[in-house]
Amino acid sequence: MRVLLILPAYNEEETILSTVRQIQTADMPLGLEVDYAVINDGSSDSTQRICRENHIRCISLVQNLGIGGAVQTGYLYAALEGYDIAVQFDGDGQHDIYSLGALTAPIVAGECDFTVGSRFLDNSSTFRSSVFRRIGINYLSSLIRLLTGHKIADVTSGYRAAGRRVLEHLALNYPVDYPEPESLVQLFKQGFRIQEVPVNMFQRSGGRSSISPLRSIYYMFKVTLAILCAAMRRSEPPARLGESEAS
Repeated sequence: MRVLLILPAYNEEETILSTVRQIQTADMPLGLEVDYAVINDGSSDSTQRICRENHIRCISLVQNLGIGGAVQTGYLYAALEGYDIAVQFDGDGQHDIYSLGALTAPIVAGECDFTVGSRFLDNSSTFRSSVFRRIGINYLSSLIRLLTGHKIADVTSGYRAAGRRVLEHLALNYPVDYPEPESLVQLFKQGFRIQEVPVNMFQRSGGRSSISPLRSIYYMFKVTLAILCAAMRRSEPPARLGESEAS
C-alpha cells in the first residue's frame, strides 16, 4: 500500500532536516511503500531553503494558513496522487517513525478507517506532556465522549493515519483552528471507524510549541466551542474528491 507522510512545517529550520533524515534512513514496515511531503506553511525562516538545497519534496504555501490549512494541503496532495493511506507526521521531531507500522496496521487489515497514535494507552511513549496539559486533554476526551459516545484518550495527538475514504473526505473537509479534536467529532459523526493505537513520541527537538501556557485557557475555551459546533452540525454523506465538479 502507498503511504504518504504529511509533514506540516512552520519555521522548523532547526528540525526539518533531521526529521526527514529519520524517515529516509528508517526500515519501513513490510508491504508499505512510504513517501513523504513537507508542507511549508509560509515559513519566514530557512525551512524552504533547507528543503530545496537537500532535495526534499516540499509544497510551499504562499502564506501561513495554520496547522489546519497545511495538513489539509497534504491530504489533498495524497488524494490527487492516489495514496492509500495518509499519515500526519510532525516536522519538529516529536513522532517516532518506528511506530508507523503499529499506526497503519489496523487500516491495512481493514479493521478501521482512521487511527490516532496515543501516548496514554500503555508505556510505549517516552514523552507524555505536562500535568496541566494532561488535565486539558482529559477534559477534551471526556467532552468528545459525551457528545459522540466514543472515547479517545489522546485527542490532541497529531500522529494520525487516514485510509483512502477518510483522506479523500479530509482533503475537502478539514477543520482550520483546532483540527485534531474537532476532526474526531466530524469523523465519528460521518460514521467512520476510528481506533486508538499506542505509539512512541519524543519531546520536540527544536522550535517551540504554538500553544504557550498563557494561551492554554483561551485555547480550551475556543476548542470547546469548536467541538460543540462540530457536534451540532448537520451530518451529510462524506464528500469525495471530484463530486462537486461532476455535479
